[in-house]
Amino acid sequence: MTIAVIDYGSGNLRSAAKALERVAAERGVPQEIVVTADAEIVRRADRLVLPGVGAFGACSDALAALPGLREVLEQRVRKDGVPFLGICVGMQVMAGVGHEHGDFLGLDWVHGAVVPLAPADPDLVVPQMGWNTLAVGEAHPVLDGLDGQDVYFAHSYVMVPADPADVLATVDYGGAQTAAVGSGNWIGVQFHPEKSQAAGLRLLGNFVTWTP
Repeated sequence: MTIAVIDYGSGNLRSAAKALERVAAERGVPQEIVVTADAEIVRRADRLVLPGVGAFGACSDALAALPGLREVLEQRVRKDGVPFLGICVGMQVMAGVGHEHGDFLGLDWVHGAVVPLAPADPDLVVPQMGWNTLAVGEAHPVLDGLDGQDVYFAHSYVMVPADPADVLATVDYGGAQTAAVGSGNWIGVQFHPEKSQAAGLRLLGNFVTWTP
């Protein structure tokens, strides 16, 4: 079994890969963790992880610049049902459009937009940097045990899905802000599991054993 951590020049890939290796070993699930930009390796992988940091447009463009990768993602995730995890901007590019320094098209797996984080409390700064408490809505296997847990955020933009049913978890940051989205075999989280200590490792462990 192989987990492909997709390398499109954005994100702390080694930290994510090391965390996945650790939880796979702890859960007794033999997995090969491969960091790759090769669409053919992604095509053969059993699970896919898309990390991301930086601006939506730069990440979306970098993803599109890798030969064949978007087509492979569509095939493997949307048609073949391979488990998929998007992290931070890797979650945001699942949206239809991002409005960060312009208008940029995403994968459109989640109908909706990525917009500036605008907390109602003027004392809250943007970006949100640091720990916040998850409120998990409807139960989801990847989020099992995460309700009420603190996880680590670093973002200035937030996804607003058109369908509220796509929102799996929120945090309170001057109002409810999207923290996790998902449907079927894919899930995305705005926070960084690899920086979220025990809670983040639990999420990654849930992912490597998830059978949608």
